[in-house]
Amino acid sequence: MPAELRPWLAPSAAGPVTATVRLPGSKSMTARALVLAALADGPSVIEAPLRARDTTLMAAALRAIGVAVDTSDDDRWRVEPGPLRGPATVDVGLAGTIMRFLPPLAGLVDGPVEFDGDPHARNRPLRPIIETLRSLGVTIEASASDGLPLTVHGAGLIEGGEAVVDASGSSQFVSGLLLSAARFTKGLTLRHQGPPVPSAPHLRMTTHMLRAAGAVVDESVPDTWVVEPGPLRGRTWTIEPDLSGALPFFAAAMVTGGAVTLAGWPEASWQPVEQLSALLTELGAEVTRTGDGLTVRGTGTLRGITADLSEVSEMTPVLAALAALADGPSELRGVEHIRGHETDRIAALAAELTTLGAGITEFPDGLRIEPRPLRGASFETYADHRMAHAAAVIGLAVQGVQVTDVGCTSKTLPEFPELWAGLAARS
Repeated sequence: MPAELRPWLAPSAAGPVTATVRLPGSKSMTARALVLAALADGPSVIEAPLRARDTTLMAAALRAIGVAVDTSDDDRWRVEPGPLRGPATVDVGLAGTIMRFLPPLAGLVDGPVEFDGDPHARNRPLRPIIETLRSLGVTIEASASDGLPLTVHGAGLIEGGEAVVDASGSSQFVSGLLLSAARFTKGLTLRHQGPPVPSAPHLRMTTHMLRAAGAVVDESVPDTWVVEPGPLRGRTWTIEPDLSGALPFFAAAMVTGGAVTLAGWPEASWQPVEQLSALLTELGAEVTRTGDGLTVRGTGTLRGITADLSEVSEMTPVLAALAALADGPSELRGVEHIRGHETDRIAALAAELTTLGAGITEFPDGLRIEPRPLRGASFETYADHRMAHAAAVIGLAVQGVQVTDVGCTSKTLPEFPELWAGLAARS
C-alpha cells in the first residue's frame, strides 16, 4: 500500500532554469522488457531500468510466479525465466502496466494467480482484457465490474487464435495481450473493435520490442495485430530515458525562459518524441536534438494551443499546467480515456486548476483552459504522480502552491522532489 501523505510546498523559480538532467529509464520500456524477459527462452539483462514503485512491483509479481528477477544492481537487472507456477498473489499497486500486462501471462501459469492493488486500482477499467482472455478459454474470477480483485486460474497454456477487443479505453489492453501472444499455442490474431485506440506510440513500442525479442508481428491491417507462435529470445534491453518523466523538466525551461537538456537521449527512439516536440514548439518552445541530448528552450512566450492529445495522453496534466500559464486559451482534447487513469485526470485537472484561478470548461474528452491570474492554494494530487508534476510546474511561476502529496511521484520517479528542488535552486 502507498506510504502516508507527504505534503510539499512547490518551489518557485527566481529566474530562468538552466540545467542538464539525467533521468531514470522509461517506465513503459522497463515494464515491457520485464514481461518479454520473463517469457524468453534464456536469460536477459535490462540496462538502465527505471527503479520505481511500478517497476519494482512488476519485478515482485514475476518472482511470485517463478521468474528469477535480480534487481540488486540499479543499472543492470537480470532476468532468468523459469517454470511459471502458482499459486501466487500479485500487488498491482496503481500500475496499469501490471494489471493489464500480467493477466495474459498468468494464463500461462500452472495454478491460480490473484491480483489486487491500491483502493483506486479497483476503479481502473479491466473488462475488455478480461472478456478477451475468457473468449480465449482462460478462466478468470473478477469483481462484479470485471475489475480488481481478480483471480486468473492458469492452466499452463493458452491456445490463442482469433480474438476481438475494445481497446478504446487503453492501448494497454492490446499491448498486454500481444506481449504474451507468441507463447500462445496458436499465437494471436487480435482485432480492435470500437472507437479509436489511444496512445498509438505505446502500441508501436510494444510491437517494436516484440520484434526485437524475435517475435513475428504483422500490423499491416489497421486495428489488427497478428503475433505468430514461437520463442522469444533472451537479450540485453537498453532502456531509454523516460520522455513522460522528462516533460515537467522541459516545462520548467518553458515557464522560466531557461533551457533544460535531457542527457543520454538516443538518436532513434521508441517513444513519441516527434509528437511531443511538435506540441512544445507550438506552445512556444525551441526543441533541438544534438549529441548532448534533447534540449528544450523557453522563448519567454507561452502560447495557447488547440491540440488532439490522444497519442500523448500521459502528458496531458503537464501540458494543461503550461496552458494555464499561457498568454491565450487552449483546448486539449481527445483524451476521454484518461478518466480511467490513476484518477479521473480530466475531472481532477478541472478541479485543481479552477482552485488556482484558471478558467476551465470540462468536456467529456478534455478541457478548455482560459489563463487568468493564478494564486497559491492547496493542489490535490489524487495519488497521481502526473498531477503532482503539473502542480510543480505551476509552482515555479506561482508562489504558495501546496502539493497535498509529493510521495505519489515515487510511482515513476522517487527522487522527483529532490531533483525538482535542485532545478528551482539553479534559477
